[in-house]
Amino acid sequence: MARRAAADAGLAGAAAQCPVSAGKKGARKSGNRYGWIKWLFIVPVLAFIVVQLYFFLQIWWWVDHNPSSTAFMREQLSVLQDKNPKATIKHTWVPYNRISNNLKRAIIASEDANFSEHEGVDWEALQKAYEKNSKKQKVVAGGSTITQQLAKNLFLSGSRSYVRKGQELIITYMLENLMEKERIFEIYLNVVEFGTGTFGAEAAARHYYRVSAAGLSAGQAAKLAVMLPNPRFYDRHRDTGYLNRRTGVILRRMGAAELP
Repeated sequence: MARRAAADAGLAGAAAQCPVSAGKKGARKSGNRYGWIKWLFIVPVLAFIVVQLYFFLQIWWWVDHNPSSTAFMREQLSVLQDKNPKATIKHTWVPYNRISNNLKRAIIASEDANFSEHEGVDWEALQKAYEKNSKKQKVVAGGSTITQQLAKNLFLSGSRSYVRKGQELIITYMLENLMEKERIFEIYLNVVEFGTGTFGAEAAARHYYRVSAAGLSAGQAAKLAVMLPNPRFYDRHRDTGYLNRRTGVILRRMGAAELP
């Protein structure tokens, strides 16, 4: 009887332990599942932070060092070398004081009249561009500031998406907070695309007029500024009716352009 009672007690103990073991296994599986879900959120957030840190450090370096190339330059060079492996881009860095004030005023008048006043994004200009595009039912105005254009040129591509636009805004505010307006404009003038494989004011002045960036006349500067929204097209079509009319408009506006 004693042996049977002991055996029954052992079986009861084992039975009592089984639900506990099963419960532990279930909890462990559930924990593993939620762990993977947690990392699915954490990894993208960490990657995003690392990318932003890279942009921040790069911009901080460029406060007093000149960029040797940009994302747009590398992209354009790759396209050119697909057709001709020996192709190169035209680009020569020149200091801010060796770029004609005519070009500075022309670009501000054409691209970003409030450059000296806004903090990177001209929300009023964006609203006007949105209304104009809605009225025409197509994209006829951009509304991007010089700083936004620089952010895109330095790091991003020409593709359009909300994700890319969001990244552009983050980089724009980094530029505005780390750099003086004059430094932002100096980099922009030296890296913006003026034609197929032609980047920066010095290369553009040599390419189109065989003069230095310092020697650009008001008319030459105005025409270069008007070419900026579609530089590769105007590199091939340098005497269109629109180009000439718009150049006249920018010439009249240049006197009111405020330099940083």
